[in-house]
Order: sequence, then structure tokens, then C-alpha cells
Amino acid sequence: MSTTSPGIIPAYLLARLAESGRFPHAADAARQTLLAGRPPYRARINLSIDADGSLVAELSDAPNRTISDAQNAETLPGVIVRTEDEGPVEDVAVNEAFDGLGATFELLLGAFGRNSLDDAGAPLDATVHYGLDYDNAFWDGERMVFGDGDGEVFRGFTGALSVIGHELAHGVIQHTAGLAYQGQSGALNESIADVFGALTEQHAAGETAEQADWLIGRGIFTDEVQGVALRNMLEPGTAYDDDELGKDPQPAHMRDFVNTTEDNGGVHINSGIPNRAFALTARALGGHAWERAGQVWYRALIGELSSAADFRTFADATADAATELYGEESEVTTAVRTAWRTVGVYEDERSAPR
Repeated sequence: MSTTSPGIIPAYLLARLAESGRFPHAADAARQTLLAGRPPYRARINLSIDADGSLVAELSDAPNRTISDAQNAETLPGVIVRTEDEGPVEDVAVNEAFDGLGATFELLLGAFGRNSLDDAGAPLDATVHYGLDYDNAFWDGERMVFGDGDGEVFRGFTGALSVIGHELAHGVIQHTAGLAYQGQSGALNESIADVFGALTEQHAAGETAEQADWLIGRGIFTDEVQGVALRNMLEPGTAYDDDELGKDPQPAHMRDFVNTTEDNGGVHINSGIPNRAFALTARALGGHAWERAGQVWYRALIGELSSAADFRTFADATADAATELYGEESEVTTAVRTAWRTVGVYEDERSAPR
């Protein structure tokens, strides 16, 4: 099974950890995680036919969450341990997953008027305690899946709201642009998921763009690791610098774009460039990032965006969205164009669309 399947922890980081002498338990867990990969991608269609033969789809403005427990096996979905009508249980991971799904739903509905991942009230399902010392969390096409981490390098993945928002965002992308998971389109896929992950955390906390730390995966490393998160959207390349794990490889500018055959063409690496463009746009505009910058990115995502879109194509789509929403000469449109110039996607003023 491929070791480059989508997941919050990129395969290159797990491969580095697998060779660690400093973290023997985590090294073994990383090797097992790489070998296990993740289950094959599955699409989900939530439709039914009534007695008259008519197509039926139920719409709801409230989440419909189900949490299952894999009990450290690698079989999905596992045993149902909490549903929408039930209160908190003793298992912290179950409650964190349940609350994280709800926080993501609230962002989608409250900020974007989107009814769940498919905008048609799709249920939100998750499985916790997947595998033994499994060092990842992922969206498999129909549910969120959380490993517990190895306890030496990675903590359990349910504790990071940005991780939950990120992975569920892959479901939103699946139902909209369907960005191909390779090269620049794959890096956009990862970046847009990071945008939703950051916005989920900020929305839940009521943080402004200035107050936010713009970290993805804050708190998933143990205290043994020299790092604060998996990624820093505002300052790519600064999230961690550890003797065993290496230095965060994300570039912040197109001049440092990484050409590689690893990581599906660098999808977790080069996503730092569009990540920074969003964070710069949001901070330039001030206030809550989902109110203007988020609206622009969302409009670009649900528009006529090709599944093979590259950075320049998406930059153009955001500039067009900003113009449609706020006007050609608005501060929003100016902030969007300036951010893409700052990260080198637009080379100068003349290269930006007007």
C-alpha cells in the first residue's frame, strides 16, 4: 500500500522518524504507520429513493455526528461509542473528536452557509483509537480517522482542533473542486485544508487574524520535540527544527519551490506558499479571517476551479472572487493581489490580473 496517502503527518516526516535512535518507540510506531498506510479512498453518496421512486435528500442545519472506536485495530468503522443524542463519555479522545466535528460544522455553516461537507447535511463520522501507536489522522473519503500517536514524539491527534478542521476540509474539497492530489494542485489541496483548519480553530476561539498563531497541529508534538506544530501558515519553515526530525521544509516563496517526486510532488511541503498568501491576506484585512479573506478563498474553491489548478490559477481565482465580492478597487482585492506578489506567485504589479 502506498505510503504517500493523504494524512496530517506527511510520509517524509514519518520516514525521518522511522530512522530515529533518540526515539526508539516512536521510530517503531512510525515504521508501523508507514507500513499500514490508510484504507483505500472511498466516495460517499448520501441519497435515497422514497416509495414513489423520487430522489430524497434530508437537509439539516445541525450536525449529525457518530464516533466509533477501532479499539486499536485497523478495521473501520469500529464500535459506535457516541452519537448526536448522547452526552460526553469517559474517553477523552471520543469527546474531543465529537467536539471537533461540531466546531468544523459550525464554521462551515456560520461563516459560509455550508450545510456540512457536501452542503447537503452529510453526517459527520469519525473513528478514534485507530491502530496501535498509529502516528497519523486522515480523511478516508467518508470519515475522519484518528490514531493515538506513539506517546514519545506524537500525542493523540484528537487534541488539535486545526487537525480536525484540516482533515474534514478534504471532504469539502472532495465535494467542490476535487483538486488532484499531486504537484501544485495537491499542494493547493493541502493548503486549502490548512486554511479551513486554521479557521475552525480561530472561529471556535473567536480569535482575530492578528490574535491567531496560524499554527497547524499545535500541541501534537510531545515536549521531547523541538517544535511547536506541524506547520506555520504565517512563517512557513519555522514550525519545528529537531535533531531527529529535521527542520520544517516548507518554503514561503516561489523562489524556494521544492521540486521533488516525494510526498506526491511535495504537496505537504509547497503548500507553505499559498498558506502564507492566505495568512498575509487575512492579517492585512484585520478582524476575523473567515469574514473576508475566508469568503474569498471559499468563493474561489466553489467556483469553476479546475481539479488540476496550479498556484497561479488559484491566485487568479481568488483575485476574481475578491473583485466579485468586494469590488475591483477594494482593500480586499488589493490585499489578495499583494499577498500573492509577496509569495512570488505574481512576480510584480503587472503580472496580477486587473
